Amino acid sequence: MGLDDDVRTTQVRDVELAYLSCGAGPLVLCVHGFPDTAYSFRPVMRRLAQAGYRAVAPFLRGYAPSGLAADGDYRLTTIADDLLALIDALGAERAVLVGHDWGAAAAYVAAARAPARVPAIVAAAVPHLRRFLLRPTLRQLVRSRYMGYFQIPRIPEARIVRDDFAWLRALIRRWSPRWGFTDADLAPVIATLSRPAYCSAALAYYRALPRTLADRQLWKLLLAPLPVPAKLICGVNDGCIGAEMFEDQAQYFGAGYELARIEGAGHFMHCEQPLRFADEVIGFLDKQRSATA
Repeated sequence: MGLDDDVRTTQVRDVELAYLSCGAGPLVLCVHGFPDTAYSFRPVMRRLAQAGYRAVAPFLRGYAPSGLAADGDYRLTTIADDLLALIDALGAERAVLVGHDWGAAAAYVAAARAPARVPAIVAAAVPHLRRFLLRPTLRQLVRSRYMGYFQIPRIPEARIVRDDFAWLRALIRRWSPRWGFTDADLAPVIATLSRPAYCSAALAYYRALPRTLADRQLWKLLLAPLPVPAKLICGVNDGCIGAEMFEDQAQYFGAGYELARIEGAGHFMHCEQPLRFADEVIGFLDKQRSATA
């Protein structure tokens, strides 16, 4: 049941994915976003294992120690397909996805594509993608300006690493203003972004957005109500995706959804209040488990 820092690897489609694993029981994938790695989910994973679940946290493609995409493909649909393939590689038929940031976005797409494989999701810090993409508030457009900045080649990479990652630290502080993070908290993501190819890969997720959003099949999925139950978790003080973006979205969830707002938390609520976050996840998982028993 215990979790150590031993990283396991498996070949998933065209890339080798590394992952952390903990516990036994129904499979739950804990999927990180930017700027983050699988290590941030360790406290949540321990709690999930204690509750009778098998928690696996992959390092997404382009985040060391996982491999880089040989063809440079970091589209959201590709990330979602990686997660579905990882379920197979782990010897499971299905898994609930607990995604944060990019991990949440990928969870929406994976569940829409394969609801039999992903019977429920927990999306942290990201509302339904239809709400986010088609109905952003003016405040949210201002908050999301960094996505446009990341489209510029090379300059963001140089700025991220400059002055001991001062810009990145300021970004995290703006997104989670009450999180008193330490150097140890940021060490894993700084280690991966210190490697130029991996820093570019992390930004390639954003640079792939124009191509991703030109995919008609993806829009068909996003425009339809999500076919599986969902729990959404937002930090009331999130400076990346505002709490107001989680209002008025019930029509986008065909199988129902719950919303939990965590007071005093920002964008990285799973790091700021991991036990509260884990309890929200476990309560939802237990409810889904009972419904299908």
